[in-house]
Parts: sequence; structure tokens; C-alpha cells
Amino acid sequence: MVGSSLMHMLRTEGYVNIVTRSHSELDLTRQNDVEKFFEREKPEYVFLAAAKVGGILANDTYKGEFIYNNIMIAANIIHAAYKSGAVKLLNLGSSCIYPKFAPQPMKEDALLTGSLEPTNEPYAIAKISALKLCRYYNEQYGTDFISVMPTNLYGPHDNFNLETSHVFPALIRKFHLAKLLRNKEFVQLQKDIQAAPLGYDINGRSVVVNEESVGKALERLGITKDYVITWGTGEAYREFLHVDDLANACIFLMENYNDKAIGELVNIGTGVDIKIKDLAFLIKEIVGFEGDIKKDLSKPDGTPKKLLDISRAKKLGWEAKITLEEGIKRTYEWYCNQLMME
Repeated sequence: MVGSSLMHMLRTEGYVNIVTRSHSELDLTRQNDVEKFFEREKPEYVFLAAAKVGGILANDTYKGEFIYNNIMIAANIIHAAYKSGAVKLLNLGSSCIYPKFAPQPMKEDALLTGSLEPTNEPYAIAKISALKLCRYYNEQYGTDFISVMPTNLYGPHDNFNLETSHVFPALIRKFHLAKLLRNKEFVQLQKDIQAAPLGYDINGRSVVVNEESVGKALERLGITKDYVITWGTGEAYREFLHVDDLANACIFLMENYNDKAIGELVNIGTGVDIKIKDLAFLIKEIVGFEGDIKKDLSKPDGTPKKLLDISRAKKLGWEAKITLEEGIKRTYEWYCNQLMME
């Protein structure tokens, strides 16, 4: 998601000499392969956006994968960038690096001042390791490696698999499926189920799309024609940033941010948060689902509040431009357009 938006933004800004590799072409967890790539291409400016990501369920289920893959990706790229003489590297982290009960809004200096949220601790530790690598390489080797901590991201090319997705794309897809089921739009339901995995061992091959079979399958995911089940109490607050705003910030910071003058990291967000229950209602209204919302109180809320202090970014001259409502509309429109192309 971040990489796609960043590529589009770079091209829009007139950059043409862009080097990329897909996962099938280059496994970033393999040190030798990464170093050979950097030796051959010798990139001057590096955006480190690659990561293994997911929501609460994925983070809590695949703990070993999350810490191993993210540490290896970051260590290999940062070290290879140093060895190949990269002019500058921008490392993308996550707001989950901050303590679970950090004072709100969270300033950059809250890092390592308390315990992390247990459900995403492996991912957070990997991201903290990456930003410390950047800092200590700068101190020892004189590199210009910077770290950016974005808040919760959403937008085109997000992961809509209900088993591994974050809350934002999961809510969009749940309400969309519920709307199709309520309206008996089985052709569109078939397209959706075949377009991307639903998760929980439900996929397009195993679901016969008629009212009875698909209804039973989706009910297991908390989706019915009359209601959608959301996780937890909905009282937790989250801040959301459209991925295009982040891409814009990355290019701006690559040009204007130096950790020696500003600090080892800078937060990127909107400075505004929302309760998950209010987000769910807003997405429901925009998607157009006319049923109800029910809560599964057996599921976790995660960190009670995650709002970033963005004063450092503002001081540099950058602010987000896309409102949450506009961002939801853009994302849902993109999602529907993708299904129509299937």
C-alpha cells in the first residue's frame, strides 16, 4: 500500500529513475541477495517501506514471523544502504513503537519509557530496532538515515483479508459484504469473495454463492444481512492517515528532515483521533449498509488511545490534507472499482 502510493507520488513529482523489486524478485530477508542488489543498483535515496504487517489477530497469531521478518528486512536494507554509499535513507516505522500507556498525544521522546501493547509487541520491537539502527549508523558511520513514525494508515491497495487486515479495511469490507448480502447481490458477492481471501479458511472455491450458503459462511465472520459484528467495546481511540498523505510526507521529509538537527525520528499523522465505534458508524454510513452494528466484547480493544504529537512535523512545514470522511470515500470507491475490474 505505502509503496504503491509512494511510487505514484514520486512519478507525479517528476522522478523517473526509480528502482524497485517485487517480493518474488528479491527476498529482503536474505542478506546476501539484498547486498548484491544494492551493490548492483547503488541507489542514492532509499525509502524503506517494506514490512510484514497486520491487525491485532495477525500480530498476536504470527508473533515469530512478525519479529523475524521485520528485523531481517530492516537490518539487511539499512546495512546494505550504508555499504553501498546511499546518500539518504528514510525508514518507515509505526506508532505502535510507543508505550501502551504513553501520555497523549505521544511525543517522539516517549519512546522506550514504558511497556508496549502486548498484542503487537513483536512488530513494535522490530520497528524500534530499525530506528535505532538508523540512529547508531548515523553516529558511527556518519550516514544520513532518518526514521518516520506514521499513525494508522489506510487507502488503496490495503489488505482486505479479514483474518490479517487492520481495522479500517476490515470494516469497509465487512459492511460492503453485509450490504451486498442484504440487497441479494450475489453476482457482486461472488466477485468479492473470489477477488481476495476472506480469511478463516473461507474462500471463493469453498463458498457456493447463494443466499443460504454464503449467509452461513459470512455469519462466521460476523457478517449478516441485518448486522455486522465489530471487535471489542469500540471505546478505543485511533488516529488514521490516508496513505497518499504519508507518501507526500515521505518526499517532503526526504528533502527537509535531518536527524542531527531535529531528532532521531518524526511522527506523521493528522493530530485527530476517533473512537473505533464512531469509525464503524461512519464507514457503515458511507458504504450504505442499512443494518445494525453489534459488538463482540470477548475480543480485545488493544491500546486504549494512540494519538501522535505531530508538532515536530508541523514545525518542519508539513500537514495532512485528506480528511477522514474524504479518505473513506476514496478508499471505498477504489475498492469497488477493483471488484468491477475482476
